[in-house]
Amino acid sequence: MDAIIGLVRALLPITAALRVEIPTGHASVPILGDERMGSAVVAEADVLLTVNYVVMGAHTIQATFPDGERVRAEILAQDYESGLAALRIPRRTGPVAALGDSRALVTGQEAFVLGATGPTERRVSNGVITSLGPFDAYWEYLLDAAIQSSAINPGFGGGPLFDIRGRLLGITSLNLGRVGRYSLAIPIHCYTEHRDDLLRFGRVRSHVRRAWLGIYAEATEEGVVVTGLVPNGPAVKAGMHEGDVITAVNFVEVGSREEAYRHLWKNEAGAVVRLGILRDSERSTVEVQSMDRAEFYR
Repeated sequence: MDAIIGLVRALLPITAALRVEIPTGHASVPILGDERMGSAVVAEADVLLTVNYVVMGAHTIQATFPDGERVRAEILAQDYESGLAALRIPRRTGPVAALGDSRALVTGQEAFVLGATGPTERRVSNGVITSLGPFDAYWEYLLDAAIQSSAINPGFGGGPLFDIRGRLLGITSLNLGRVGRYSLAIPIHCYTEHRDDLLRFGRVRSHVRRAWLGIYAEATEEGVVVTGLVPNGPAVKAGMHEGDVITAVNFVEVGSREEAYRHLWKNEAGAVVRLGILRDSERSTVEVQSMDRAEFYR
């Protein structure tokens, strides 16, 4: 126990609390609000890593370290596929995170999360890796190798997930309360394997920009149900309604949310996507002019 406490204390200086202000007219505000709090970790001397939803649309970002030091941060890269964001900060002379190998993880491995709960306050939660498989979520999101662990996020989104040697394994996105006391983390290889692209171009250039519809979807026995729509998004403009059941994507039947996403992403942003839907017991086809999510939320 003393060793773990000592490790946590050694890692505190590489954590940061984020305070983010977003213009009231930004497209993300109706869902995420115009003032957000987040956690972050120093991945390089002048780079913080966090989750994208915390800083999406940011006008100002203030990062505060446990000793009270405050610095201005700016968005350096946003990866809408993984959900990671990299922030530029003034170069620091202190420690930086030791980046681990998230592709070498195994279930049952011990891990812990360090989350910011205030400008200088931090909390820790420990547990084990419970799952390393695909994870899909309602906001048109799918990770092929998501890290789920019993170490719940004890603070704001973006807290670092470490192994018991203090190596950074991932960035904690959210708690999964519906399926128990678990948290979801974006594996650090989403950063290390695309670092040069992210830091130079602000995105992963090797990834084709995916078609995006602007829907929130839940999987039910009936199929993939549209439970919400992004205001002024592509699906709204195409006339889709909450409650529509998506049965096919470009005339290929889909039975799960993951299937729907994978068929959707065979199309590049801007392509017309034809959705087979069931509405009020009637079947029809809706043509949606897809968009690039990054451009929509720019």
